[in-house]
Amino acid sequence: MTLDAVTSELPDTLIPPAGEVQELDLVQKAKEGDLLAFDQLVRRYQERVYSTIYHMTSNHEDANDLVQETFIKAFQAIRSFKGDSSFFTWIYRIAVNKTINFLKKRKNRNHLSLNDLDASTENDPDLVALISHKTPRREVNLAELQERLNTAMQKLSEVHRLVVTLHDIQGLPHEEIGRIMDCNVGTVRSRLFYARQQLQAYLTDYLK
Repeated sequence: MTLDAVTSELPDTLIPPAGEVQELDLVQKAKEGDLLAFDQLVRRYQERVYSTIYHMTSNHEDANDLVQETFIKAFQAIRSFKGDSSFFTWIYRIAVNKTINFLKKRKNRNHLSLNDLDASTENDPDLVALISHKTPRREVNLAELQERLNTAMQKLSEVHRLVVTLHDIQGLPHEEIGRIMDCNVGTVRSRLFYARQQLQAYLTDYLK
């Protein structure tokens, strides 16, 4: 079973703008077996879930597979969703758990690319300017930064890589990260502080 198999037969013309339907209504309808409602939930969070998983795995194919697995798991388990947390938090927990389990099994591949940032950053004026005004030296610097950032990120533990991804890349607040990672805000802050210290230490020579 694939995610496409769940939603492929849903015509785009039947799908209303996301803001017109309350999430609780979508969740309730999905729990009753409404594929259209579940597809709306997929469309609402698929990009952010993908971005988080990609920054954790550094591999597009792996990220795509894990996104598929995340939403398939959610579809299969949605009837057990009790609403103790938001659907956003619930789906992120599924994605995070699957990704961490995957990373524990995959220790020998390390490649992080900055070529495909999430939607919130790909149109950033500074980034566009950097890419638009290419010079041989600028391209060398960007390639070197990519390589060094990859190495530094991969040296972090899965937990510390996750907190950096959720806070510094996804922009989630400490409280939401705590709900996703099932820990208190103080733990989130300490993990983030430690991860940033580690990254700074790994990148010290390059940043001088």
